[in-house]
Amino acid sequence: MHDRRFVIPHQPVKGEEFNSSVPDFNRRTEVMQTERGYASIITSIQPLTQQERLFTLRILDPLERARFSFRPGQFLMLELPGYGDVPLSISSSSSNHEFLELCVRKAGHVTTALFRCSEGARVAIKGPFGSAFPMHEMTHNHVLLIAGGLGIAPLRAPLFWINEHRQHYLDVTLLYGTKEPAQLLFTPQLSEWEKNHNIQVHTIVERGGAGWKGKTGMITDLFKDMTIDREHTWAIVCGPPPMFKVVCSSLDRLGIPMNRMFVSLERRMHCGMGKCCRCMVGSTFTCVDGPVFDYWSIMNLKEAI
Repeated sequence: MHDRRFVIPHQPVKGEEFNSSVPDFNRRTEVMQTERGYASIITSIQPLTQQERLFTLRILDPLERARFSFRPGQFLMLELPGYGDVPLSISSSSSNHEFLELCVRKAGHVTTALFRCSEGARVAIKGPFGSAFPMHEMTHNHVLLIAGGLGIAPLRAPLFWINEHRQHYLDVTLLYGTKEPAQLLFTPQLSEWEKNHNIQVHTIVERGGAGWKGKTGMITDLFKDMTIDREHTWAIVCGPPPMFKVVCSSLDRLGIPMNRMFVSLERRMHCGMGKCCRCMVGSTFTCVDGPVFDYWSIMNLKEAI
């Protein structure tokens, strides 16, 4: 039985001071690795679609909660007692030390069991793991974020970061595509970001159907109406692996260098520490060296995408 007497006290969230230093996000020495678990509680569950839900977690110990930190693009391991663990991208703001948000798709044994949980359920998290998006290197430049399907989940963390440090970036554009309108996630929040944070948001679906008034086609079709400053634009791409080649090849033709395109191989994550070897691509452990890579590195990893 879950203890439903737990009450979450209201505490204000303080934004982190902006740091202009540039850590090397694609090196193991910069990656936090830990096997320590943090006892946590599910404080809310928000249905998004039939297959996706947004879980909000809170680390129980106040000291551990204050100490836990992550960079946009990193992931954690969520352990559901009795069922196992699953790697999940962190979808919340890195400045929020009170709560963690995880966008979960019902896809396997652990996530199916997680969907049967209710608010107040106890879980454990480990991490954070992996490399991150180089948000500091992108300052004073245009940022183009491209999401396909559930790829919007790992993009929420860099979007939160940009919103909290908006004065350090030039134009910010989000391109978001799904197969059908019903699969679009976080649409109210996308509208809020566009209205209040000066972020240009463009959505597209492959099949519109009755009632859809937006654009229809492939996500690369959105490039046709864009003017890109190739000298001062960085790109982040998240989505299914087949999308990477199509999108990044289009960005390459538009003149964006491959070392300024970043993709996340979060779908290859397994144990988070490179122990099970299921994340290996050639001699590279994507759990340890990734999940974030620049596209030049991806092109040199055979069968990475």
